[in-house]
Formats: sequence, C-alpha cells, structure tokens
Amino acid sequence: MSVRLFQNRWLELLTFMPMKIFLPFWALILTLVIYNTLPMPAFQFLEMVFLGFLVWSVIEYLGHRFLFHLELKSAFGQHLIFVIHGNHHDLPSDPLRNMLPLNVTVPIAAALWFGAVSLFHQNGKAIFLGFLLGYVGYDFIHYACHQFPMKKWPFFRLLHRHHMLHHYANPDRNFAVTAIFWDRICGTKSEKRRQSQ
Repeated sequence: MSVRLFQNRWLELLTFMPMKIFLPFWALILTLVIYNTLPMPAFQFLEMVFLGFLVWSVIEYLGHRFLFHLELKSAFGQHLIFVIHGNHHDLPSDPLRNMLPLNVTVPIAAALWFGAVSLFHQNGKAIFLGFLLGYVGYDFIHYACHQFPMKKWPFFRLLHRHHMLHHYANPDRNFAVTAIFWDRICGTKSEKRRQSQ
C-alpha cells in the first residue's frame, strides 16, 4: 500500500511509476535519441556521452542531498518535500514510488534536450544521451535496491548496501545511488552499519 499524497485520485495516480511503463517508455526514448545522435565519430561520441553521464552523476548527488532532504519551516514547504521525497523514506519498499513519474521527468528531459542541442548542436545530443543513460540507470538501480536482494554481483551488492545505509542507518549520509564515489569525495559517506529493518 502506498503512502497517500493527494486526496484527488487523478493527482495521486500521477505520482506512481510502475516498472512496466518505465522500461518500455525510456527504452523507446533512448533508442530515438541514439538514432538521432548518430552518426558521429566514435571517440567524440563516447567523450560526449561520458560528459553527459558525469553531469548526471553530479545532479543525482546534489539533487538528493540539497533538494530531496531540504528542511523547510512552512507547512506547505514541508508537504512539498514530503511529496517529492519524504514519502519514499516513510515507505521505501513501495514499488510504485521507487522511480520518478513521467509527468516530472518528461518535461525536464524535453527542456534538457532542447537546451543541449541549442547550445552544443550534435555534441549536445550525445551529452544528453549520457545524461539520460545516467538517469535511467539511476532510477532502475534505485528500484532494484528496494525491490531485489542484489546479492549475486559484488558491484550491485555494494550499491545496495550503500543505499540501504542511507535509509536504515543515516539519512544524512550516502546521497548518491549510482555514482557513490561522490559521497566519499564530498565527505558524506556513512560508516554506520545498517540497523535491522
């Protein structure tokens, strides 16, 4: 059962993001972006995609640390942060709220696409692709951290443990989900052990 965010049924439905919609939608968008980006010299393509991924990793860390955990004093501000992220801490295992909904991500992605292409032309398309790959990877891994044990592969086990420490040991640490090196660089890596759930 999900935490109720809005009394209006339609507004409430807009806060859900089921995996059966997430994967095919973003797979289609990524395919279209790749098709629109190529052809491009291989090294230039990889360089721009890596740059886009790096930009995403910074946004992931800063957004989670400074926006999602913002402490506002007004009742409206507190409700806003609860809608954005606080509800996820109240019920982290909710499979419908482990990923950002399309009504949030699609307008942002469209604005970033047009901005990147306007500023950097063909390179902007590859930068956007890297950014989008970072975002889709982040949301998928975040979902997996909460829905799957992730014990088979050491790298995914590391990401899982890192994120579970954020939820169950110290919510003021371990803000990165995929690019966890940012927590070490920025001094926000938790050394606490996970408490029993």
